[in-house]
Amino acid sequence: MQSNRPVIALAFSGGLDTSYCVPRLAEDGWAVHTVYVDTGGSTLAERAAIRQQAEAVGAVEHHEVDAREQVYDRFVRFLIQGNVLRGEVYPLSVSAERTQQALSVIEVARRIGAEAVAHGSTGAGNDQVRFDVALRVLAPELRVVTPIRDEAVRREAAIGFLEARGLPVPAKAGSYSINRGLWGTTWGGGWTHDTWAGPPPELIEPPADAPAGREIVLGWEQGLPVTLDAVPLEGPALVARLGDFAEAYGIGRNIHVGETALGIKGRIGFEAGAALILIGAHRELEKLVLTKWQVFWKDQLGRFYGDRLHEGQYFDPALRDIEALITSSQGRVSGDTRVRLAPGRFQVVGTRSPHSMMDTSIATYGEENRLWTGDEARAFARVSAVPSLLAARADPKWLRGE
Repeated sequence: MQSNRPVIALAFSGGLDTSYCVPRLAEDGWAVHTVYVDTGGSTLAERAAIRQQAEAVGAVEHHEVDAREQVYDRFVRFLIQGNVLRGEVYPLSVSAERTQQALSVIEVARRIGAEAVAHGSTGAGNDQVRFDVALRVLAPELRVVTPIRDEAVRREAAIGFLEARGLPVPAKAGSYSINRGLWGTTWGGGWTHDTWAGPPPELIEPPADAPAGREIVLGWEQGLPVTLDAVPLEGPALVARLGDFAEAYGIGRNIHVGETALGIKGRIGFEAGAALILIGAHRELEKLVLTKWQVFWKDQLGRFYGDRLHEGQYFDPALRDIEALITSSQGRVSGDTRVRLAPGRFQVVGTRSPHSMMDTSIATYGEENRLWTGDEARAFARVSAVPSLLAARADPKWLRGE
């Protein structure tokens, strides 16, 4: 009887790997409950198609979790405030969302009395680490089952498995994988495995029908965006709306090569216009209101924070400490940023804040000041040269680069 079968909760995306996992786990005796965690970027029609796919490949029950607010409140806020870009390029479009997906799947698993949790990660990527770490830290009582990883299933074999059983194969299953969420979309597989190969034109070139250039104004409070063109919006809604603008212009498309959690190199294509615009605008506002040493230390810690999150180590207590410092630094990061949008690019063209440290009544760079005299400036420059002067006298070869 089906009711006597042990229950397993499968993190389900509707793609090839997780579609394979449903009948494969069922053949092993599991009652498979699929769990789709909406982290943003999906339409009502797409979610309906994912449910239909889950049911078509044999899920006992399909569960859908709306986790957009959790993704924003738990992760995205710190990625914005910390100006986090992996390799100075990639805004961690998948990392945070995978950890939230694991958190949400655990909640569903406990609610339905599951004995185990499954995911469709391979043994070569970062996602397996993100899922496994979250499961081991938060739900050590649940068994972790990973058919794709354990059996080293290749895409061609997964397609053949489904076809042999008369089960539907997801569209574009043989080309490349697509991950779409609140913080951006990534592409993997195919051309990404060849470091000399470029992406298909539709993944990198601005749309031929992109609108004419325009400016938008983002309003900020304590380091977070709160308005878009003077319209108040909650975080997820603002990111989604800005993402629509960016997509129309083809903004935020790029390629990233970097280290994986397992120590090998990885390459992806991505489109994350909203993330890049928000981080770029936030950084410019910070330059106006923070001291250089606040910016310096935030940059160091933000980079470390992003690295740990990317590699699945979100639960390290050090990240809570960094979040506390980031939050403390954002008290004055309020104001407005003016951003120019154009096909394929954006530029932050203006910033203003009641906490601006750029006060023309005191000094104008390169022109005049009211805080010191010319003699005081001359003395400052003379004293500033002392360390280098002493080093040069101690070792003249140093000056010649010998």
